Amino acid sequence: MLLPLIHKWFLLLFIVKITCAVRTYTKDDLIKLREEVREMFYHAYDSYLRYAYPYDELRPISCDGVDTYGSYSLTLIDALDTLAVMGNYSEFQRVVDILSAKTDFDANINVSVFETNIRIIGGLLSAHLLSNKAGMKLEPGWPCNGPLLRLAEDVAKRLIVAFDTKTGMPYGTVNLHSGVPKGETTVTCTAGVGTFIVEFGTLSRLTGDPLYEEVAMNALYALFDHRSQLGLLGNHIDIDSGRWTAQDAGIGSGVDSYFEYLVKGSILLQRPELMEMFYEARKSIDKYLKRDDWYMWVSMTKGQITLPVFQSLDAFWPGVLSLIGETSNAMRTLHNYHQVWQQYGFTPEFYYIPQTKAGTNKESYPLRPELIESIMYLYRATGDPYLLQAGEDILRSIQHSSKTPCGYATIKDVRDHIKEDRMESFFLSETTKYLYLLFDTDNFIHNQGNYGTIIETANGQCVIDAGGYVFNTEAHPIDPAALQCCHGAAKSNLFNFKDLEKNKALFRGDTIHQRRSQTNTSSEKAAENVTVEAEQAVVEVIPIDLNNSIAKAQDTDSANQSASVEEDDSEEDSNTTTLVSVEEITLPDFFGNILSSKGKVFSPQEMLERFRRENKFPRNTTWENNYKLLSCKAQPFLQRISIFGEFFNK
Repeated sequence: MLLPLIHKWFLLLFIVKITCAVRTYTKDDLIKLREEVREMFYHAYDSYLRYAYPYDELRPISCDGVDTYGSYSLTLIDALDTLAVMGNYSEFQRVVDILSAKTDFDANINVSVFETNIRIIGGLLSAHLLSNKAGMKLEPGWPCNGPLLRLAEDVAKRLIVAFDTKTGMPYGTVNLHSGVPKGETTVTCTAGVGTFIVEFGTLSRLTGDPLYEEVAMNALYALFDHRSQLGLLGNHIDIDSGRWTAQDAGIGSGVDSYFEYLVKGSILLQRPELMEMFYEARKSIDKYLKRDDWYMWVSMTKGQITLPVFQSLDAFWPGVLSLIGETSNAMRTLHNYHQVWQQYGFTPEFYYIPQTKAGTNKESYPLRPELIESIMYLYRATGDPYLLQAGEDILRSIQHSSKTPCGYATIKDVRDHIKEDRMESFFLSETTKYLYLLFDTDNFIHNQGNYGTIIETANGQCVIDAGGYVFNTEAHPIDPAALQCCHGAAKSNLFNFKDLEKNKALFRGDTIHQRRSQTNTSSEKAAENVTVEAEQAVVEVIPIDLNNSIAKAQDTDSANQSASVEEDDSEEDSNTTTLVSVEEITLPDFFGNILSSKGKVFSPQEMLERFRRENKFPRNTTWENNYKLLSCKAQPFLQRISIFGEFFNK
């Protein structure tokens, strides 16, 4: 009994020490840090354009380029929406014009299905949805139409053949021209199966084609069905037999983004069944993996610890917990991870917790974003200045040890900070973006619904740019409101913005399911039953050239913004309000060139119909309708408590 008491007193003294030492940041301090991150981004971005483009990645020591994932100028696409986040709309438009000249991604190259989805499809979709904010000339029908959206769908159609398996779980590699390579292994990591719903769901909602979302959901159900009796998932699985080939269960490498996409997919697509899956998985994670706010690797069948390590990729977890309101648990784990950073100046790929040292041959730091990602999320949720200091620690380390004359280099060994000649594209897509957003507290990404843009579409009026952006696992932000503008909602359920003043409070804290129920009543009755607590908004009508008339629902203190889009002389079909059936989809000619793993000509229609017919992994209808699960608990008190509460409120 004495030892735990002493341990707690030492922990208390440590907390008192770091609490007193936390720096206070003024607005000017944050602006200086933000601008330093901006300079960091452009040092790397300009070097890529000067020395590496059109190759995939920059080699920051050799000052040249190299193809890595597919020879499709990966860094240019990955960095595109960071330009928009930092407000460089002119360069954003220049790059979009370059990409828009590309008609497809047809190439006789083998690519990672996972990486191509999160980096290429995710990057194109995000840039497509940010085009209006960036002042691009838009095609008629945007956001349901556009060159970047067509490119994203072209890539998805080339990847979709990977899912044509016995279980619906995808292969890890496809050829962009011919499909699944001959002899391709049937073993895929868990993240390689479960990291599609954000991008594929967005595609289905924007294009009206149910193929992508259904295929991604089927893969998630398949994974969930293959949990062990302890409720745990392994690291690698045979996609044909469903047999686990690597039975270590953890939250890090090979698994991480599966859990991330259960939460983010649920929020983005309003699918409560995904949140149910996450909560079920988390019960087993907390029971078997969690030790003193660290997360170990354990046997998925027996539950005993097999690998007592912290992996750099684990650092995404506190950020995910913050998305479901678990800030106290998230902060305790984040403190553990930040201590590793302070020990080395970086987080090694593996860190052995009992020995408190970096793993052998796992000492590198490839400029990963996961720790700063969680810091950004938690600062947005709590406002704790400790998180700003942790973010500045990361900035200082990268500037001191990673910077080269031509960019920023991977740290080969965190113990001596020797550099390696590689700068992965996620440094510009994720690491610099999350750092920038941490210090830029007024960025449009952080909009909490204080303003938005109302557009007229063929399906009625629609709000975009109202905040709540969901980042994919490559930090490409998706505007969830835009997904309601195209094919997903019946016209009768759309809100009447003419009564915005009276019914404004309907937009505060309601789920989509509840909101649709409310809009079935008359607007007069709704206005009587709702108490409006916020300041009244001003709706400013902005004239544009398109057949869409856009209005800005904006607080009076917010700056006026204008929209500029291309004129649309054609009339849209106002009856297009639901997802089209799979039989109505017209497939491009290139599917005749794509072969399944068995050498047959691939038909995505037949694959989808087979999934529906076989129904191997039945859906839980109760979960699908539990919309209250998507209502995150507000935590105004927790956001104001001291760091003592963050540690001891267990």
